[in-house]
Amino acid sequence: MPPPPPGPVAALGTALLLLLLASESAHTVLLRAREAAQFLRPRQRRAYQVFEEAKQGHLERECVEELCNQEEAREVFENDPETDYFYPRYLECVNKHGSPYSKSPDFATCVRNLPDQCTPNPCDKEGTRICQDLMGNFFCLCRAGWGGRLCDQDVDECSQQNGGCSQVCHNKPGSFYCACHSGFALASDNRTCQDIDECADPDACGETRCRNLPGSYSCLCDEGYVYSSQEKACQDVDECWQGRCEQICVNTPGSYTCHCNGRGGLKLSPDMDTCEDILPCVPFSMAKSVKSLYLGRMFSGTPVIRLRFKRLQPTRLVAEFDFRTFDPEGVLFFAGGRRDSTWVVLGLRAGRLELQLRYNGVGRVTSSGPVINHGMWQTISVEELEGNLVIKVNKDAVMKIAVAGDLFQLRRGLYHLNLTVGGIPFKEKDLVQPINPRLDGCLRSWNWLGGEDSTIQETVKANSKMQCFSVTERGSFFPGSGFAFYSLSYARTSPDAWTETTWEIEVVARVRPATDTGVLIALVGQDHTVPLSVALVDYHSTKKLKKQLVVLAVEDVALALMEIKVCDGQEHMVTVSLKDGKVTLEVDGTKGQSEVGAAQLQERLATLERHLQGSVLTFVGGLPDVPVTSAPVTAFYRGCMTLEVNRRPLDLDEAAYKHSDITSHSCPPVELAAP
Repeated sequence: MPPPPPGPVAALGTALLLLLLASESAHTVLLRAREAAQFLRPRQRRAYQVFEEAKQGHLERECVEELCNQEEAREVFENDPETDYFYPRYLECVNKHGSPYSKSPDFATCVRNLPDQCTPNPCDKEGTRICQDLMGNFFCLCRAGWGGRLCDQDVDECSQQNGGCSQVCHNKPGSFYCACHSGFALASDNRTCQDIDECADPDACGETRCRNLPGSYSCLCDEGYVYSSQEKACQDVDECWQGRCEQICVNTPGSYTCHCNGRGGLKLSPDMDTCEDILPCVPFSMAKSVKSLYLGRMFSGTPVIRLRFKRLQPTRLVAEFDFRTFDPEGVLFFAGGRRDSTWVVLGLRAGRLELQLRYNGVGRVTSSGPVINHGMWQTISVEELEGNLVIKVNKDAVMKIAVAGDLFQLRRGLYHLNLTVGGIPFKEKDLVQPINPRLDGCLRSWNWLGGEDSTIQETVKANSKMQCFSVTERGSFFPGSGFAFYSLSYARTSPDAWTETTWEIEVVARVRPATDTGVLIALVGQDHTVPLSVALVDYHSTKKLKKQLVVLAVEDVALALMEIKVCDGQEHMVTVSLKDGKVTLEVDGTKGQSEVGAAQLQERLATLERHLQGSVLTFVGGLPDVPVTSAPVTAFYRGCMTLEVNRRPLDLDEAAYKHSDITSHSCPPVELAAP
C-alpha cells in the first residue's frame, strides 16, 4: 500500500514537531549531566508523538483489523529494526489468540502493545525516571544514584572522592549520606564534620579539669592519679600494686617510694626502683700492724690480755711498752693479786697518766706528767725500784711513789702476779677512784717482767681485730656494720617557769664519710619507731633525683635537706637544731632547705615531742632492726665522725653499747691517691 500524499495532517505534524522539539530542548537544559549523557547515546531517536499516532492507525488497519504479512508490517514501521522486532511477536499473538478475523479483544490488545517496547516496562521501577521506546529497543532514563541498562544498579557515590564527605560516607540504594566519627557533628552542608566541644558540658569531667580534643576530650589528673569515669574524679594510682619496686614499696597519694634493706648494705639505684650495693666512694687507709695490740676491742671493759706470772723468789715489777692514743680516759694495765689484796692500775684520766694502788688495804691515787693523748707514740715504763714505783714517759720520770710491800704474793711456795692489759679483773666501782676502763689505744714493743711474751704476739698476729690501724687520726671510725647507743635526756627547764619542762635537740657532727648513705644519729622509741634521724642519702625522695644530701627527718617525713660533697675526702660539719618550734639544718655553715610547710612542721614537731615524753634511745652510726620504712635511711654509716649533743661531746666509751668494730677515739686517714 503506497503512503498517502502529504496534506493537512503532514503540515500539522510539522508544526507539532517544531513545538515538541522546542519543548524537549528546554527540558533538556534542566537535566543533570548524568541524565543528559544517557540521551546523547548514538541511537536513532524514534518519531515523535504525532507520527506515533499515525503509525498506530496504520497498525490498526493493516495488522489488527486484517492479517498482515512482514512486508505490510514493514510499511507500517518504515524501518527494519522495528519490523524485525514486531513481526515474530505478531505471529505469536496470532498463534495464541487466533487471527484478526476472530475479533478477539485479547488479540487486539496483544498486537497493539507489541510496538511499545516500554510496555510492559523493562526498566527497574525504583531506579528509573522514564522508559523511552526506541526503534526495536528501549532506553531507561535513570534516577540520580542509579545506573545500568535497566537502571537496576546502584551507583556507589562514596567510591568517588568519598562522596564529598569530610569523614564517613555511607552508600545506600540510589543515594548516600555523610556521617561523622564520634566526637564530631555534621555541619549544615551535610558533608563537613565539626568537632564537638564536650568540655562545654560542666558535668563532662566532674570536679576534674577537662581538655577538649579533636573528636574527643580528656579529663586531666595530676601525675600519680588516674581518672575514674564512674566516680568522675581523680583516684590515686597504687604503683606498689604494679610492682614498681624491687624490695619495699610505700604508696603515697599521687606517688610512691621504694626502699632497700639499708642494714643489709643496699641503697636505691639511679632508677629509684631497684637496689644496689652501698660501695665506698672514699678509700680509707685500713692497713693494720701485726706487731700492735689494740686495747679497745672489748667494749665491756674486760681485759684484752690476761697474763699470770709464777716465780720461785720475790720479783719486782718491770714493764715497758710504746703507747699511742687520742682517748683521754681508760686503763692501760693492772698488776697484782685479788681485788682485796695488793695491786696497781696504770691508766689515763684527762689525758694524763694516773696510778691507782692498794697496799695492805690502803688505797692511793696519783696523777702526774704531760698530756699524752695526742696520738703520737711514746714509751712508758713502770718499775719497782728500792721501795718505790717509778713511772717514766719517754725515759723521763713523771711519778715516783713509795710503796710498802710486794706485788708478787706468796702462795703455795710460789710468788704469783696477775697482769691484765686493757682492763681490770674486777668492777671499776672497786677501784680506789672509779674510772672508765675502756681505752681506745694501741701498744707495741711491749716487755712484761723483762721479756716479750711470744704467745701474745702469735695471738695478735692471728686475730686482725686485736691489731691497730697502722696510721690513725682523731675521731671515731664506723665500719658500716654496727652502731652505738646512749640513754640521753633532751628535757630542759624553761628559764621563765622553773616548773615547766621543755625539750631541745642540738647536734654537731663532724664527718669524713667513706660512703654516701648512712645514719649519723637517730632517736629510737621502744615501739621501734624512729622519731628523729639525721643521715646521709644520695637521692631526693620527692623529686626522685640522685644527689648527695644530708636529710633531717621525723619518722619517715623529711623536714630539711642540704647538699654535701660526701666523696671529696674532706671533713664536713653538720649542725642540727630543733627547739622552740624551729628546725635548722646546716652543712659547713650553709643552711638547708625546708621540705615541709609551716603547718606540717608544727605537726611533725608535736609528734617528736610525744615521743620524747616517753623512752627513747640515741643511736649513732646506724639503727637497730626497725622497719625499713620507719626512716628515710636505715643503712649503717661508714667513715669517721665525732659528735656533740646539746653542747656535750659524745664519748663512745661511755655508750650503753658499742659494736666491737667501732673505734671510739681513732680513725684511719683517707688513703692518698698514687701520684
